[in-house]
Amino acid sequence: MVPARRKSKATTRSRRNSHTALKPMNLVACPRCNAAKLPHRACANCGYVNSKVSLKIKGEEA
Repeated sequence: MVPARRKSKATTRSRRNSHTALKPMNLVACPRCNAAKLPHRACANCGYVNSKVSLKIKGEEA
């Protein structure tokens, strides 16, 4: 069997490009300072990673 009508270029391209839309970033609150951060990453505000690891931030002098 042959398709009754050929798919247009616009139809093919719109179907192909349907997955290229930007998705919103998934942000979570830092448990220490409640700043928004990416999950499983160090907090840019306080340097908190998890209960065992914490990174030093240049702005902090302690």
